[in-house]
Amino acid sequence: MELQQNIKIAVDAIVFGYQENDLNVLLIKQKYGELKNQWALVGGFIKDNETVINAVNRELKEETGIKVNYLEQLYTFGDDLGRDPRFRVISIAYFALVNSQRLILKADSDAEDAKWFSIADLPKLAFDHDIIVKTAHQRLQNKLTYQPIGFDLLPKEFLFSELENLYCTILDKEIDRRNFRKKILSFGIVEETEKFGNKKNGRPAKLFKFNKLKYNKLSKEGFLFDINFA
Repeated sequence: MELQQNIKIAVDAIVFGYQENDLNVLLIKQKYGELKNQWALVGGFIKDNETVINAVNRELKEETGIKVNYLEQLYTFGDDLGRDPRFRVISIAYFALVNSQRLILKADSDAEDAKWFSIADLPKLAFDHDIIVKTAHQRLQNKLTYQPIGFDLLPKEFLFSELENLYCTILDKEIDRRNFRKKILSFGIVEETEKFGNKKNGRPAKLFKFNKLKYNKLSKEGFLFDINFA
């Protein structure tokens, strides 16, 4: 019997940003079709002549006008046969981390608008994108404890308190700040600069920076980044 297959393959990008102690998700408003004016993740169909990763980057550029540095494949969504009301679609989801404070969004292509939303206050999402966001959030929370991906959400130079607050926000729990600082600095991958940040209360505090080259070198030598909050 001849196999007949009529399945479309798409990509979706869960882009996380962080501002003012709040974890945000980048969403676009649909411009056309049955789901017009509904909010959704950045994404679209893969072209016949492009790779999956190129499709993700293209959709990010076309629909929001941004490029991302950290992009990781998350999961393949397709078990829900009705996840797209138009036809059968399997989506390969990626999650991305960006310093959103200086990014300029520019909706284009089939996106009516592009906007950051607090993960705690997301609008109703199209398709099964609420499940995709939840899956990505769990991956981010887990990965934060064994890989220093949190630095991709911060400026290149940051107050140490900003790093502490980032962990508290994403993990949704208070941490032992003294032990956290001691543990992070013991790794030797976070360095104090000679610059001072703008601190609203109290004395000015030094800015820090993440030495990614040193971390990559140490990783090749077997170094394990591990933050245990038990």
